[in-house]
Amino acid sequence: MEITIDNYFEKRYSLFKWRSETSHANKLVMAFFMACITGLMAQIIIPLPWTPVPITAQTFAVLLAGILLGRYWGGLSMIIYLIMGVAGVPWFAGSAGGLGTIIGANGGFLIGFVLAALFIGYFADKYVNARSFMPMLGILMFASFFLIYIPGLIQLSAWMYLVNGSAPGIWSLLAMGVLPFIVGDIIKIGGAAAIAKAITPKEPFNGGENSVDNDRKWKIL
Repeated sequence: MEITIDNYFEKRYSLFKWRSETSHANKLVMAFFMACITGLMAQIIIPLPWTPVPITAQTFAVLLAGILLGRYWGGLSMIIYLIMGVAGVPWFAGSAGGLGTIIGANGGFLIGFVLAALFIGYFADKYVNARSFMPMLGILMFASFFLIYIPGLIQLSAWMYLVNGSAPGIWSLLAMGVLPFIVGDIIKIGGAAAIAKAITPKEPFNGGENSVDNDRKWKIL
C-alpha cells in the first residue's frame, strides 16, 4: 500500500486511539511486553570499574514505555518489570534478579523507572502540545535527570554507607551515579523525543472527521 502523508497521520491517530480505548486485558499484555523489552535492553551493559552502577540501554525502554503506553500503563509496565525481577526473573542489568537487586546499589534507579514512566505517560496522554519534539525533550530530561537519578543517588549513598561505614561525598557520588551516564542519557533522550514526535498524534483522541486535518497543524514545533 502506498504511504502518503494523509494515511500516515490517519494511521498513527488510529493506532493511539486504539491504544487508549482498548480493553484492560490488551493494555496489560502491552505493559508486560514493554517490561520484557526493558529486561532485554538491560542486558546491553557496560560495567564501570569505579562504581557498582553499570551503563545500560534500559533507560531508553523506560522513556518509550511512557510515550507508547501512556499514563498508568507505562508505569505499570515498569512495576511488572520490578515485581518479576524481584521474583527471580533474571532480567535486571547483567542478568540479575531477586530482592537483592532492589535493596542494593541500583535499586533506587529501578524505582525511579516507575516514577519516570508515570510522569512521561501523564504528559504524553493529557497534553497534546507535549507530544512535539521540544516539549517532550524537556519532559524526558526532567524524568531522567530528576525522577530516575535522585532516588538512584539516595539509595546508592545509603548502600555505600552500609557497605563501607561512611557515605561518599557529593562529588564521589556524582562520579559513581551521574557523570558517566550523562552523554548516553542525552542520546537516549533525544532519540525518544524524536520517536515521540514521529509516532504520536498531535490532537486528542476525540475522533471526528477533522482528526487528520488537526494533526497537520502540529507537524513540527
